[in-house]
Formats: sequence, structure tokens, C-alpha cells
Amino acid sequence: MDVKKSLFDNLQTFFGFNNFKGDQESIITNVLERKNTFVIMPTGGGKSICYQLPALMSEGTAIVISPLIALMKNQVDQLRAFGGSDSIAHFLNSSLNKSEIAQVKNDLLSGQTKLLYVAPESLSKPDNIEFLRLIKISFVAVDEAHCISEWGHDFRPEYRKIRQVIAGLGEDIPIIALTATATPKVQIDIIKNLQMGDATLFKSSFNRPNLFYEIRPKRDVIKEIIRYIKQNTGKSGIIYCLSRKKVEEVAEALNLNGIKALPYHAGLEPKVRADTQDKFLMEDVEVIVATIAFGMGIDKPDVRFVIHHDIPKSMEGYYQETGRAGRDGGEGVCIAFYAQKDVDKLAKFMKDKPVSEREIGTQILKEVIDYAESAVCRRKQILHYFGENFNEAGCNCMCDNCKKTKTYFEAEEPLLKVLNLISGIGERFDDTHILNIIMGLETAQTIAYEHSKLQEFGYGKVEGDNLWKSLIRQAVLNNFLVKDIDNYGLLSLTNAGKKFLENPYSLKFIINEPIDNGSDEDDDDLKQGTTVLDAQLLLLLKELRKKIAKQKNVPPFVVFQDPSLEEMCTHYPVSMDELKQISGVGNGKALKFGSPFLELIKKYVGDNEIERPVDLVIKTQANKSQLKVSIIQNVDRKIGLEDIAKSKGITYDEILKEIEAIVNSGTKLNLNYFVDEVLDDDRQDEVFDYFRSADNDSIDAALKDLGETDYTREEIQLMRIKFMSELGN
Repeated sequence: MDVKKSLFDNLQTFFGFNNFKGDQESIITNVLERKNTFVIMPTGGGKSICYQLPALMSEGTAIVISPLIALMKNQVDQLRAFGGSDSIAHFLNSSLNKSEIAQVKNDLLSGQTKLLYVAPESLSKPDNIEFLRLIKISFVAVDEAHCISEWGHDFRPEYRKIRQVIAGLGEDIPIIALTATATPKVQIDIIKNLQMGDATLFKSSFNRPNLFYEIRPKRDVIKEIIRYIKQNTGKSGIIYCLSRKKVEEVAEALNLNGIKALPYHAGLEPKVRADTQDKFLMEDVEVIVATIAFGMGIDKPDVRFVIHHDIPKSMEGYYQETGRAGRDGGEGVCIAFYAQKDVDKLAKFMKDKPVSEREIGTQILKEVIDYAESAVCRRKQILHYFGENFNEAGCNCMCDNCKKTKTYFEAEEPLLKVLNLISGIGERFDDTHILNIIMGLETAQTIAYEHSKLQEFGYGKVEGDNLWKSLIRQAVLNNFLVKDIDNYGLLSLTNAGKKFLENPYSLKFIINEPIDNGSDEDDDDLKQGTTVLDAQLLLLLKELRKKIAKQKNVPPFVVFQDPSLEEMCTHYPVSMDELKQISGVGNGKALKFGSPFLELIKKYVGDNEIERPVDLVIKTQANKSQLKVSIIQNVDRKIGLEDIAKSKGITYDEILKEIEAIVNSGTKLNLNYFVDEVLDDDRQDEVFDYFRSADNDSIDAALKDLGETDYTREEIQLMRIKFMSELGN
């Protein structure tokens, strides 16, 4: 048989391709020769054909071990579509019922099935091992092999038992291990655990030239996501979130704003997950919102964007998740939102873990932080993490940092200082400790090692820590230093670093642009941002507010508060529906005061030829509305505010904020039954009179004028709510 001819014939017959990609042909030949094979190939490189084609060409059944039930189903469906027979490929996992399992076993025994996908948990069940001994196994493919390693981003203890199980299935069964993300440490771990030191290694470049990488500060993140999706209508995308709760919230927000989206996480029933996956593949939904922790396993070639609502906890995870974009070689945009709050959350998750695991997790997370905060080419940083050197000139402006104008600094002298310091203290410390010495920070470690007595202690204070952070990061990226992530992130000099000490030369490094450490506080209410304020319009709106306030005999803030006017100057609402979406307006106020403001804005927009934002109306989530409706109903029934708060699982402060938002949006609430219990008539009148003549509605100003000994903050807030409700609504 002409194996080469047969290879190409089969490639065309089964998959419809005319040529192999990269190392595929060599890998398949190696597997067909029954040699152990280790494949490191980025997502989208065509890993699955490396075991599917030899399985179809070999005698017997190939066992494919995969952690992702969704991916199994997807690949089995594809193989059946190519091969034309339902028995050509099967999966065996917890989603099947007894009769379905019986059908799978019958097809396997009859020799019709060429590929059997199993989860590692299913593989190790004694009755499955017993059954698999009855069939001829061509080879075992271990997909997502990084799950073997504790240093991998998705470690699964069941993967550590695979070698033992394979040994129990028969002698000399060849193994092909495949992964899309493996640092050098993880590669060694995989080879050692699977006992395949004799394996032929095929390692492709991790560079995905069609992917655009971008980090954005986390401000108004839901609004940013909705704007991006609406500007890219008709394109498929995945949004990753840190928690199941956030997945549900984001999916709901997208649907409320006319974007077809579905949530996808481990808490959903297997059938629901399978249906969701099918709808995404069939393009019945545009967007999947998923947890970072739960592997998507969706093999969709035309995913056009991957958005990380929360920063991922490892570079491996980030690379694998972004790798789901543009697998067909077409457009793939990867946007991650970064906030210090997310980093703090991830660090908090690690607190309860064993010390060694916490140390590993901390180092892995530090790499993500460095990546997000650095001004260096994103692609260069990703590839360096996976042991690959890359010249940023080859990025072709396919990341946000390469598109920006960079600021350089002369690095020769500071680099010499850092390399001498690291060498002088024995190359036994991480970058945080080195920075603490340079900045002169007395920590438990700098004192214990007597490094606070060093001549170098505090020599970098003048330049500030941003320069030194930039320098150390780039000293690693340019191979003057090596960071041992597997050993607490210790820094040591490379040969290039030692040569630089002997013969220094002038070189330029890029200074980091401090990232706006945004917070997603605004996310909860999906408020509108007020980033680009039209100062001229704001003056006109304030004048109009003053005029209306005079006519109604109320203070101006009763009509609309300043934040509402500022938002109008960002988004230019010209219809009643749009005005109602401005925070602090709502239905009541829009109807009562809105018309003259809309007329003014409409005229202003026309006169100044202003292009309005296309995605102005960001509808708030239903669960928020339900809470507000429930509060209004409870107030109507004259239930005490503390009791309402308790029944809703929120604090008294939070219930006051919710009620204030309801009233400020124009809904009238009669709180007399509660206020009368808290304040007598005279004190109520005093606060009422104060607000009637006040310039603004500040509680601090009211407390100062009325006397902090006479009133509490909560009392003033309660009276402000009553005042706004009675006069404004």
C-alpha cells in the first residue's frame, strides 16, 4: 500500500481537504507506525485530524480521552457527517442512558466503530476497563494532555491515572498525547506521567497571527460589550466570566438588549448544555457566555471574538480561551477587561489552598498581571511564556500595545544595577522582593535577609516603581533574566545577562503606561458612563433645569440631579424611551419633566451636527426591576423598611439606596408610615425646609447645617427621599 497516497486520499475522502497543515502529515505517519507521539499545537492548528485520520485508517478502535463532554459530542457529530455512518464514532460518558450505552457497546464489538471518545472518569470504571479488553485498540489519544500536570491551568486528578488504565487494557498500545497549551515544565510532566520518554515530539509555533489582542480597563463593562457586539452584528462570539452568577447576569443583559445569547456553565443540566452548544453551532444564538473554569469544548471555526469579562487566572487559560477565536484563519478579536478588583478576587480564592498550591497559583497569576499591565507587544509576551522568542516587528500591529505610540527609556544603567543586585544576593529571590529592595520597602523578607542594609536599598525611589517594573519585565522578555515560574518565580541571570554585565551597551526599553485600574461597580446597575462630557450642552441643560425648578417652586436637583444631566451630555437622548434609560430618570420623571429637555437636546444635536452613540439604550436587568417592583409593593402595604431589607437579604443601607433610586427615577412612594416612627413632625419640618432652600441635595452639607448631634445620616437620607418623592414626583 502506498501510505502517502492513501493518506492524501483519505484526507480528501473523509475531511474534504487537499493539503495537510503544518506537521499533520508527519504526526499521522508517526501514529500509523505505532510510535508514541507528543503533539503541542495551538488551538486552531488542526490537532483532532492528527488522531482522527490514523484512527479511520487503522485496524481496531482508537480510544480518545477528553475531559469535555461537549467537545466529544461535537466531534462525534462531525465524524458521522464526514463518514456517513452513525456507528463510525461514539462517545461513552455520563450523559448516556442504559440503552444508548448498550448500542455503543454493540457497535464496538461488531468492529464498526473507529473512534471511541471517553472522559477519564468513565475510562477508569472497572466495568468499562473489562469491556474495552474485549475489543482491539489501535491506539490511545490523550487530548487536552495538560490536564495531567499540576502546573497546567486545568489540572484533573483523573488524568494522572490514565497510564495505569492503558497498561491494564493490553500490551504495547501506542499513545498520542495532544495539548494546545504547555509550558516547558508541563511538557516534562506529561511525558513523565504517561511514561512516553521515547515519544516523537512535534511542537508547532504558538503564534496565531490572525488574532488581535487587547486589554481594556474595566469600566462600564456591560455597556462596552454590548457596544462591541452591536458594532459587529452577525458575528459569533464567546464571553468568559469568573462566576456562574455573572454568566447568567451577562447573558440576561445581552438578551434584554436584543443580542441572542445563552449561558453555559457546569451548573446547567447536561441536556441544556448540549442544546446550547447546538444552537451556537447552528447560529441560532450569536453569543455564548461561559465560566472560565468550565471548558467550552466547542469546535466552531468562525468564532470572531472572545471577550473576557473578568481577567483569567493563568496565561495558559487565557491562551486557550482566546484560541477559540478565528480557528478558520479569519478575523479573531480577543478583548480582556482588567481591574485590580478581579485580581484581588482570584488571590482571595487561593487563600484556603495548601501552601505549595497557593505559591504556584500566585506565580501563575502574576504572569497574567504582568501581561495585562505591560506596554510591550502582547504577542511577544504570550509566546515567551510558552518558551518561544518573537520579534515584535512581526506582530503587524495585531495587538493594542503595538498600535499605540510607545515611550522608551535608556535601559543600560538601570539594567546593570538590577542584574548586579540579583547576582549579588545569590539569584534566590522573585521580582517582588527585588522591587522592594530597589524601592527601599522594609518588609519581613527584606529585614530577615538583612537586605534593608544593602547599599542598593532604596536606590530606585526617584525613578518610581513603574520604571523598575517595566525594566524587570523586559529583562525577562529579552532573555537577560530567566524567571523560574515553577520555583516561586525566582530570577536568575542567563548567559546573555552575564555577558551584558561584562560588556554593557546602550539599549532602549518601553515604559509601561499605568492601566486605569477600573472597577465594574457600574456593572451592577448597567449605568451609563459619563466619559465624554459635552460641557456646552451641560450649561444649557442646567439653565433649563433652573427655569423649570423656578416655575414648579422646587430646588433644581428635584427636577433632575447632576449625574442625570451629565449622562444626557454623553448620550444625547432624543426620544422618551431613550430618556427613560438615563440613570436617575425613569418613567415618572421622564413624563413629568422630560419634554423640554428632549426638545433642547434635539435642537442642539441638529444645530451642531452631532453623531449620537448607536447603543444608547442599555436596558437594565430584569432581576433588578423585580427587586424594585417588590419594594414598591411592600411600601404600599406599609411594611417596615428593616423588615423589607431582611426579606430581600440586603442591609438597611442598601434598602435606602434602592428606595432612593426608585424615587429619583420619578416614582412616588408614601413613606409617612415609616418616617413618622423615626422623626417627630417638628424635626421633619426642619429638614424639609432645609432641602426646600438648599443649593444641592448633599447629606454631608445637610448634617453640617442641621447639626450632626441632632440628626443621623440615615434620618437625613430618609427625609431626602420623602422630600424628593413629594415635591419631585
